[in-house]
Amino acid sequence: GRMVVELYNETPAYRDNFLKLVREHYYDSTLFHRAIPGFMIQGGDPDSRKADDRTVQLGNGGPGYTLPAEIRPSLIHRKGALAAVRLEDDVNPEKRGSGSQFYIVQGRKWRAADLQQLEDRMNADRPDSAEVHYTPDQMKTYETLGGSPHLDGNYTVFGQVVEGLDVLDVIANQPCDGMDRPFADIRMWMRVLQ
Repeated sequence: GRMVVELYNETPAYRDNFLKLVREHYYDSTLFHRAIPGFMIQGGDPDSRKADDRTVQLGNGGPGYTLPAEIRPSLIHRKGALAAVRLEDDVNPEKRGSGSQFYIVQGRKWRAADLQQLEDRMNADRPDSAEVHYTPDQMKTYETLGGSPHLDGNYTVFGQVVEGLDVLDVIANQPCDGMDRPFADIRMWMRVLQ
């Protein structure tokens, strides 16, 4: 299927890097190597291009660099959000994102009361400057479209699927092995439309 993604100007380092990699055909023939229904699909590992052996865990490859975090409170993990994969806080306290690996959120719909409880839990251990506070519009988006709000404030969201959410759903719901890799390889090819 076909997905069209809009990149955000609010995250210029990630926008420009992604466009550069697409123009260089970096992603062509790589896999969506991870799919978790109700959560997300992940790709961008160049090692997946030739990954015939299912005993090899994918998700560790990249271009050899990371990017500084560009986490913006206005850019949330709603369904279709395009965001940068990153290492955990204990080895990456600056929340630097992968130079190539990304995920696209499928998520689920949230009730306002549950979202408020999640917001309270997320903010319990965060300094004021890193707290997550949802606007009424963001809460409505999570209620009607869905997403993965537990990721907000921790990962750089740098784009949004504007066409092809049905394709996202098909990929996310593929049967997978124990490492969340779809049994049937799902390859991607990308190009810049403008």
